[in-house]
Amino acid sequence: MLDETLTATAAAGGTAVVRSAGTDAWTGLRQRIAQWFARGDDTRERTALERLDRTSGALEAVARTGETERVRDRQEAVWQDRFETLLEGLDAEQRESAAAELRALVEEYGVPSQAAGQVSGNGFRGPTVLEDRSGER
Repeated sequence: MLDETLTATAAAGGTAVVRSAGTDAWTGLRQRIAQWFARGDDTRERTALERLDRTSGALEAVARTGETERVRDRQEAVWQDRFETLLEGLDAEQRESAAAELRALVEEYGVPSQAAGQVSGNGFRGPTVLEDRSGER
């Protein structure tokens, strides 16, 4: 079982894969993620590329159906699990090195942070009040 930091790293990797699919960043991230999974093995790299392409295809196909959020959530979970599985299979030194590589990839290709004042991806149940604390009126 991974500690919280490694689990969060795997989750960020899953999010980066899903949110980058179909963007200008996709080609570079796709190749780097495949190499990360391959760890020098050509067969594993091809397998990772095929999985990444299936994810991209699924997200592209669902964009026309209106089920995008459900499919995105599912794909993020699938990729998080894949990252976690690989990390769990490594010894401690390899795990830390691989996690550092994954964090660097997420930082390089990850989704930019939301602009100030925007609220996104939040679920509110019950009465909710949003305050503008930016000092701008």
